[in-house]
Amino acid sequence: MNYSQDNRIVMTLDAGGTNFVFSAIQGNEEIVDPIRMPSDADNLEKCLNNIVNGFAEVKNVLKNKPVAISFAFPGPADYANGIIGDLGNLPSFRGGVALGPMLEEKFNIPVFINNDGDLFAYGEAIAGFLPEINYRLLQAGSEKQYRNLLGITLGTGFGAGIVSNNELFLGDNGAAAEIWLMRNKLYPQCFAEEGASIRAVRRVYMQHSTHNHTEVLTPKDIYDIATGAKMGDRAAAIRAFSEMAEVVGDALANAITLIDGLIVIGGGLAGAASLFLPTLVDELNKTIFSLEGHPVPRLEVKSFNLENDEEFQIFARGEVKQIKVPGTNRSITYDPMKRIGVGLSRLGTSKAIALGAYAFALRKLDSY
Repeated sequence: MNYSQDNRIVMTLDAGGTNFVFSAIQGNEEIVDPIRMPSDADNLEKCLNNIVNGFAEVKNVLKNKPVAISFAFPGPADYANGIIGDLGNLPSFRGGVALGPMLEEKFNIPVFINNDGDLFAYGEAIAGFLPEINYRLLQAGSEKQYRNLLGITLGTGFGAGIVSNNELFLGDNGAAAEIWLMRNKLYPQCFAEEGASIRAVRRVYMQHSTHNHTEVLTPKDIYDIATGAKMGDRAAAIRAFSEMAEVVGDALANAITLIDGLIVIGGGLAGAASLFLPTLVDELNKTIFSLEGHPVPRLEVKSFNLENDEEFQIFARGEVKQIKVPGTNRSITYDPMKRIGVGLSRLGTSKAIALGAYAFALRKLDSY
């Protein structure tokens, strides 16, 4: 499925708690300068007017009519019916707001709303990480190809999406891939997001730092401390990202057991991958034990860090060999190494979400 040559236009929205950014995509490319509006999160009437006015401004600068509106919006929500529920960062959305139907009435075109984790994964599956890894495998002479992808975002929250055979898996309630609610390995009474987000990195650093910081540290500050580019407690900074990697790795091990595919990581914290990705992959490759103490691999598959060239070569090569077919003179190719890989967003999180929204809308329109 390739929409890079498609002439249809879809209007999109990047919805944050403070600002809304409106745009339009054609052929997998943004075709207008983004238009920004305040969210006015505490005033529903202003907020909805800003959404309508933002899309109206985009439509006015388009040379051709858009075929749909498609965007990510925070949950909880009944995404299939375009109804937004009780949002934490948009407090005026209480009791259910029929945002999708309202926009369909205003613009007389279909409206599709999804979770940002879902659309991130879809964008990377359609035009980012998944096709790139499959291409690299072919270039390396491997016959191995992947059709399933788990995408996660690490930032203010811990989000995810699942794509299988070019289809976004949403679940019967639109609540698939809610990975943030997995159990936290380090604090089993808590959910995973408490150890897999910006607030987690800050918390762990401040708990263990012996340095007296006068400013509020960002994850980038903590990353710079860990790499020696900024003054601070380097051991505490390294620990902050290591603990995050352990929690995320454990959650991914549980999730990927059911999915069996590649894993792509996006979100603001992905920029610190050099500090956490090796530990995360090590977590996937750990052992667990039977009640009798017998070790068992954490996963049936072996996991590889695809940002590491040496690991990618092993991943691509596998353990291919020829085995004889009993009772014949024939041999067949056998690769006993079951394997998956973990890597970083190829598109960037915002672009992946936008392309995911574009592809989702066109896919839906084509299925009507």
